Amino acid sequence: MNISDLNLFIRIVETGKITEAAKQLDITPAAVSSALKRLEQQLDVQLLVRTTRHLRITPQGEQFLFHCRQALDSLEQGRIAAHQMQGKLGGKLRLSVPSDSGRNTVLSWIDEFLDLHQALSIDLSVSDTLSNFFEDQVDLVLRYGKPQDSTLISFHIATIERVTCASPAYLDNFGIPSHPKDLRHHECLLHLRAGRLFSHWQYADGNNTYKIKVEGKRVSNDTDIVRRWAVNGKGIAHRTKIDVMSELESGKLVEILTDYQSPAAELHLICPSRKQVSPTVIALRELLREKFANMLSV
Repeated sequence: MNISDLNLFIRIVETGKITEAAKQLDITPAAVSSALKRLEQQLDVQLLVRTTRHLRITPQGEQFLFHCRQALDSLEQGRIAAHQMQGKLGGKLRLSVPSDSGRNTVLSWIDEFLDLHQALSIDLSVSDTLSNFFEDQVDLVLRYGKPQDSTLISFHIATIERVTCASPAYLDNFGIPSHPKDLRHHECLLHLRAGRLFSHWQYADGNNTYKIKVEGKRVSNDTDIVRRWAVNGKGIAHRTKIDVMSELESGKLVEILTDYQSPAAELHLICPSRKQVSPTVIALRELLREKFANMLSV
């Protein structure tokens, strides 16, 4: 059984079309059809039902797809292990990072990591939600908050302070809140994650705690957009300090309510199982811990 045929079958299922699979792999549709036919003949089962417009996977195809992915993953792990016995990190890492810190901070560190390990490649995606590892086809995610699912493997990377901030223009126009309760009278910029609206901002002052229900007409599931709105004077943002550090340093944003503390954000590197914790994952974990520690110590 040809490994290329197995990869072709997976790509056909993922794209839902023979023509699209052929386009992505830069081969002819006829070659893809031949590979599928060859697989079905070798297995003596029908993997896909073809109509004029659609492909539908059969129950036998579903079973084969599951084992096919496992087999190819095992082969890839074997290849990586062989490289690592020679002191090299190799293979492909599918990593998902938060939208704001991923674009503005982590991206350059990933480039540095790849420069150090030339045999390694990466598929990088951006999201603020905790991925479904199977459906989203990722190996590793960097996220704020420890996952609820105890079967996932989670490594703590950093504890990051949360800050409340706004642009000088916004504060000139609408005033500077002196107490968390004042936020109720301001335009606040809200983050939506996995269907949950983060509209309750928490603060503490000694033994006193405040949980403030804030409102605003701008909501986004992308924290990078929330930051951009704040810089453009559209309202008050409540973000992790690392997401707005450069804007605070440049004066584009001003931290407010500095006499109050908000619960810190815990950043974690998460993978689906213990067997996924490869030397590559360990090396990336250590790099991220070092980089975040250096940045936060400034």
